[in-house]
Amino acid sequence: MTNFIEIAPFIVFACALIALIFSVYQFVSVKKKPEGTEKMAEIGAKIRKGAMAYLKRQYKTVGIFFAVMFVILLILSFTGFLTKFVPFAFLTGGFFSGLSGFIGMKIATYANTRTANGARDGLNKGLKIAFASGSVMGLTVVGLGLFDVSAWFILLKYVFKLGVDDIMSAMLTFGMGASSMALFARVGGGIFTKAADVGADLVGKVEAGIPEDDPRNPACIADNVGDNVGDVAGMGADLYESYVGSIISCGALATAAGLGFNGVLVPMLIAAIGIIASIVGTFFVSTKEGADQKALLGSLRRGTYASAILSAIGAAVLIFTLLPENSNVFWAVISGLLAGVLIGFFTEYYTSDSYKPTQKLAGSSETGAATIIIDGIALGMQSTAIPVIIIGISVIISFFTAGGASDFASGLYGVGLSAVGMLATLGITLATDAYGPVADNAGGIAEMSGLPGEVRNRTDALDSLGNTTAATGKGFAIGSAALTALALIVSYTDKIENLGGELKLDITNPAVLIGLFVGAMLPFLFSALTMKAVGRAAQKIVIEVRRQFKEIKGLMEGNAEADYETCVDICTKSSLKEMILPAALGIISPIIVGLVLGFNGVVGMLADALVSGFVLAIMMANSGGAWDNAKKFIEAGHYNGKGSENHKAAVVGDTVGDPFKDTSGPSVNILIKLLSMVSIVFASIVVAYGGMGLF
Repeated sequence: MTNFIEIAPFIVFACALIALIFSVYQFVSVKKKPEGTEKMAEIGAKIRKGAMAYLKRQYKTVGIFFAVMFVILLILSFTGFLTKFVPFAFLTGGFFSGLSGFIGMKIATYANTRTANGARDGLNKGLKIAFASGSVMGLTVVGLGLFDVSAWFILLKYVFKLGVDDIMSAMLTFGMGASSMALFARVGGGIFTKAADVGADLVGKVEAGIPEDDPRNPACIADNVGDNVGDVAGMGADLYESYVGSIISCGALATAAGLGFNGVLVPMLIAAIGIIASIVGTFFVSTKEGADQKALLGSLRRGTYASAILSAIGAAVLIFTLLPENSNVFWAVISGLLAGVLIGFFTEYYTSDSYKPTQKLAGSSETGAATIIIDGIALGMQSTAIPVIIIGISVIISFFTAGGASDFASGLYGVGLSAVGMLATLGITLATDAYGPVADNAGGIAEMSGLPGEVRNRTDALDSLGNTTAATGKGFAIGSAALTALALIVSYTDKIENLGGELKLDITNPAVLIGLFVGAMLPFLFSALTMKAVGRAAQKIVIEVRRQFKEIKGLMEGNAEADYETCVDICTKSSLKEMILPAALGIISPIIVGLVLGFNGVVGMLADALVSGFVLAIMMANSGGAWDNAKKFIEAGHYNGKGSENHKAAVVGDTVGDPFKDTSGPSVNILIKLLSMVSIVFASIVVAYGGMGLF
């Protein structure tokens, strides 16, 4: 047993490498598939070029922020407020977070044409290619995440000879780099994709009455580029940050509970088991020709459920071996796994057109755009109840099965393990999510290339499935963010106490009360900034598309080519400019609150930001997903079908929902974790100088 414990970090490191090797294998196998016709390859190249140009410019912009923050953290480390490792780990966290999104977007822009070409032969072939590209994304995220965590752990333990308490105290601050990169990627990518999407829909579909992804629409390439930079690169950076944050925060809670080296190893080893289980699960995904949406969903579920079962079995063996006296924490892991599955299921229920809520929402189009918007907002609000109950039950189960009744710290460790359990199978869960944008692009390429109607029908089936898996993935990401943020808040309070701060968290404490109000407000202010950013950028696209329709002779008749590059350039410049203020809000707020209200005020802010942010993110994601699928339900021939007044009303609803589900909603779950990460990094300064002597 002693030998296993000593080599366990290296086993974790090896599993991270296995994930990366399998990703490379999948990447190469997808790239070997034929792209199809010359026209398909040409369109795919334009999308790829636009996506790469955006990412290069985004990384240059974000690079300036990282350089400035590195200098600030370096100064803090020299003055004794941080350990000397934090500035460098900040860089590695941001680098790997960005790299995971970059690799995912790279394979997505190669897979889109190949998926469309595969759909020419059959539905299953298209599904296989799109899902294989998604698995590259999923396994790259978990591979790089576990690589970063295990490499630093090995370095601190075996090279710098730190004790496990000091290791986790240092590593707890490492997630700030990943969180910062994730926020920039999600916000910037979300603004890009939705500005293009809204502009293309409003002018192309509603005003000009041309189909989605029609090559005459100048914004259609920008729309497809946006799917990659927002829903792939942004999402990858987002879930990388959740994954790393859950493992590190759980390890820190293990040391607080006195579980030592074994307790710290458990979350890392569970993540390693989840990687192997996710790889196995990918082989269960396939479908039959002519499959309906439920059958397609079933094919993806087989993979995710198989992975969850394998992870549960592996976690049981691991915990009963390493923590025999605390073996009940196994049920905390199971509660997290089940919570993730259940949140995904109920998200699917509220957003898939296979179920009544979205079908009824489509029916609201009978009386116009206003009623479909009202009902869509109501649907999103209603959908928040079940996830809140699920998370609450998961916290209760994980806390008390881990021994929280007799030892509060052990109970909190159980809560941390439930977050790790929820994210254990992220490799395949993210694969089903990243699959969606690839299928969406494939449909656009089929339309722009003039492929036969049966091909577009197959890509539409894959795209509709992708909308559901994307909504499910967002629900999963938000649920995991809530548990991870909760663990980070607990880690923050432990750090404050270790630094000598005396917590007074009574709600009558003015600092706590003000912090609660500030925290509840932040997700709403942040969402307002991101949605207004989408609106401003979309206005520029609308004006540009109208200009081209008016000034380029023969464009509407199909006798001239649209100027796609101008729309891509507008989206790029707008998104990079607009992402700065929302990202700055997430980074600066905890520092200002800490200096003004002290650490008690920060705890209040973190707690209410978590509560309001969790509910707001679910509401926006589900409203947006339901509007999108209600539109597709009408396009499938229900409620008078494409081109009808019902369809126009649904397009307006979908346009409102675009920034809900793809910009503001997903970004809020990063915000609630980034607030905690920044608070932890600057905790020593807040303890020394915060509160202005009043609190």
